[in-house]
Amino acid sequence: MSTLTRAAHTGTNWLAEHLLPTHSTPLAQPPEGSGLKPVMGDQGLPYVGWAPVAINDFAGFARKRYDTYGPVSWTGMLGTRAVNVLGPDALGEVLNNRDKAFANGRGWSYFIGPFFNRGIMLLDFEEHLEHKRIMQQAFTRDRLIDYLGTMNSGIARVTGEWRPGRHFPMYESTKHLLLDVATEVFVGEEPGPESDDINEAFIDTVAAGMAYVRADVPGGRWHRGIVGRKQLEEYFRALIPAKRAGNGTDLFSWLCRAQTDDGLSFSDDDVVNHMIFVLMAAHDTSAITTGTVAYYLGKHPEWQHRLRAEVKSMGKPMLDYADLDRMPLMDMVFREALRINPPVGGIARRTVKDTSIVGHYIPANTLILLLPQAQHRLEKFWDQPHRFDPERFAPHRREDKQHRFLWSPFGGGVHKCIGMYFGGMQVKSIMYQLLLNFSWTVPDGYRPEMKYGTGYYPADGLPVHLTRLGA
Repeated sequence: MSTLTRAAHTGTNWLAEHLLPTHSTPLAQPPEGSGLKPVMGDQGLPYVGWAPVAINDFAGFARKRYDTYGPVSWTGMLGTRAVNVLGPDALGEVLNNRDKAFANGRGWSYFIGPFFNRGIMLLDFEEHLEHKRIMQQAFTRDRLIDYLGTMNSGIARVTGEWRPGRHFPMYESTKHLLLDVATEVFVGEEPGPESDDINEAFIDTVAAGMAYVRADVPGGRWHRGIVGRKQLEEYFRALIPAKRAGNGTDLFSWLCRAQTDDGLSFSDDDVVNHMIFVLMAAHDTSAITTGTVAYYLGKHPEWQHRLRAEVKSMGKPMLDYADLDRMPLMDMVFREALRINPPVGGIARRTVKDTSIVGHYIPANTLILLLPQAQHRLEKFWDQPHRFDPERFAPHRREDKQHRFLWSPFGGGVHKCIGMYFGGMQVKSIMYQLLLNFSWTVPDGYRPEMKYGTGYYPADGLPVHLTRLGA
């Protein structure tokens, strides 16, 4: 049996036990007299490097690298070398990017460039700031209030059609719910049969970033991503003329009509690129977080009961915008879910010039991987980090306040997620209605089979025993 075949059968543990660590070498020699240290690391397997290990157990593998090499190390990764950055000081240096040495687009393009080309996350420096100024008009307080009204009615409609049972697929169901809601809130269209096609296009587009064979081979994951991207482009481009001419309140309409005080606006290409990226972010990442919250509330019924009591105390069937800051228990659970399973487990950058990270020399054109998924599990900073403990975010503890960049599910710096408030509103509004109308449990000892997309998601659909309250 080959190493790769054995890895596929036995996963991270076998590879880690038999191949870690390999011979350590420097990424590059620092300039003489610079006082900088070299970044140490190793290749792992030919071509794929440590990708099979990292994807199977992202946090565990990164912590092993941290223990072996410290906060900065390099590793072989899908045909290239990547520098792993772990620890709040190192993460903060890259996210702050004070000398503008780290570029987003050139980092992410290696993984998702062909599929999310020129989305807001893949732009840099002045161009990024210009696009962000325009896009922020679609995420003002007034816009969010409008979105929430549409969102609440969509959640009520879809969950009202759910058929509870002993093996209800909670993750798959909330993922479809979020696509329906995003279709209404973001696109301004009624959900229909076309939603299923768009859902498949998104799944293929997101999954392509983790392809081992990074070439347009028919039937391969990379090929399916290219086909999915084309389908999404055609879908959004066909709707632009009507959106520009209309007065819709959906995000798509706002992006088509948005203009800054000094006259900046988006071209048709800009709108298409941003809609593909934003809809992916709102749909895929929010589904991961909602699934994580649902799993832990099913596993820890005492927390489900506490949140249900908090929700009932609000005395209303749906969440209002002003209520978002009035549910401290909901907020703690939300933050803990993002700590345990950030929906984007790794953040990519690429250096545009020679630089350094916490005293280590990083040459130009180096792929950088920031690792919040692993950082959120470091015993050095978190009390029993593998334990579900929302009260670590309670006012009397606030473990995340030890360092500005310790808890980083939304990134940081100028590229901090523009939709983080929308995402929180989405997850909390869904959980609000679920807690009012349903109760659910997971079997003792059950752990979902996790796979990696933008982050880890339950590949088995997260089957729960769902009961409708009052039925």
